[in-house]
Amino acid sequence: MPTPSLAVLPIRRLTLRDLTACADLSEDRGWPREEHKWRFLLTAGHGYGIDDPDGGLVAACVVTKYGAHERPDLGAVGMVLVAARHARRGVGRRLMRHVVTAMGPTPLTLHATPYGRPLYEELGFKVTGRAEMLLGHFVPGGPEPRASTRAATAEDLPAIIRLDEEVFGADRTPLITRLPAFADQLRVAEKGGSITGYAAAWPNMETHVVGPLIARDTETAKALVSSLAARTERPLRTDIDVRHEELRTWAKARGLASVAENSVMTYGIPDLPGDWRRRFAPLTVAAG
Repeated sequence: MPTPSLAVLPIRRLTLRDLTACADLSEDRGWPREEHKWRFLLTAGHGYGIDDPDGGLVAACVVTKYGAHERPDLGAVGMVLVAARHARRGVGRRLMRHVVTAMGPTPLTLHATPYGRPLYEELGFKVTGRAEMLLGHFVPGGPEPRASTRAATAEDLPAIIRLDEEVFGADRTPLITRLPAFADQLRVAEKGGSITGYAAAWPNMETHVVGPLIARDTETAKALVSSLAARTERPLRTDIDVRHEELRTWAKARGLASVAENSVMTYGIPDLPGDWRRRFAPLTVAAG
């Protein structure tokens, strides 16, 4: 039987049963399999995919909604992948148009590689910022950051959720409540009995990704990163908003090197909500 045209293959919702197929798709495009991250995103977000009649997936992506379930304040699009054998045939454009339509009036955001940015611009996304990916073994040194940190406890979770919503600009409770199980470390900064920042380090292949990183100021962000680094032997990776130049310079002096830069893009809003001055790094570029 002839293979159906890609244009008529249905787009369907993905579930955890598709975890292996999603990881296979990542590997097909030269990405790490990232099964731990895929599991998190497919659980907390909404996956969309196109089945390949010959097996596996033609394409996939995940949308994570924030705010009220019925009327989300924001949707983050990530993990947009098309199998190499089906590349440059309009599949990614079709999948993204489906997502934009499915989300209706909900504003969207995503982190775009230089390769993917032209497609998103064609669909109406605008560049509103940039994030620099840093990677390397953290080397302690220099003055100790002037902020106190400790491991987060279950009792801290309500305060973390309140702080996160204030800084991020939308309610991310479904994601934040999953952090203790998703991350290997979750730490808070504290002053006068109040939580002034928090950060997680979660495993991604051979690295620990630092994110989210939310802090009242740069010194607090440094203290959180230092405290996470002191408790792992893995290389650290994080994606820092380029406006936080002091933190980026400090991280590079501590052994992290720039490996990539992505464009932060939005659709339906001129800029991301919340307070960027306290939002240093996303949980993951796929979910904001």
